[in-house]
Amino acid sequence: MPQTENSPSVLLEARSAVVISAEPHAVYSIVSDLPRSGEWSPECVGGAWVSGEPGAVGSVFRGENERSPEVVAWAPVVRGTWHTEAEVVAAEPGVTFRWSMRNSSGERQDSVWGFDVEPSGSGSLLTHHFRMGNPTEGIQGITAEMDGPTRARFFAEWQAKVADDLAATVKRIKGIVERG
Repeated sequence: MPQTENSPSVLLEARSAVVISAEPHAVYSIVSDLPRSGEWSPECVGGAWVSGEPGAVGSVFRGENERSPEVVAWAPVVRGTWHTEAEVVAAEPGVTFRWSMRNSSGERQDSVWGFDVEPSGSGSLLTHHFRMGNPTEGIQGITAEMDGPTRARFFAEWQAKVADDLAATVKRIKGIVERG
């Protein structure tokens, strides 16, 4: 049964944080520059803003992504190169930057990625997070033919993959920011 938009249920959720030796606005200026995602993301290799003011709420980013055959190898996930569209849903410089994945009709889905930045000592605490409430169009397609135990296995392995990706991302961003 589909959940309502106000439902507290969460299908997938993960977060990872790191302290960076830079002030929050400097960190934010990097993480809100989505075309640079290829420098730190395990899947997004880059992309471009396709509408709106880059980085502003309502703007749309078209990302180019790449996934290897080893990622949850037994499941029917997209492999190789594919594109996504994401709409910025929060953009507060020095504080938070979030985007929602869009479906093939251009509608926002209950799948939100983001970065929160806050002062921490002489630097910043960067938290990268992901939350999916209702399954996205893609997840619905992947799991449509799965029985209950297989679906549970998929979500457990996908959750671990997302958590690993977030941890790798913040580690890479820390290196980029601190190297200047």
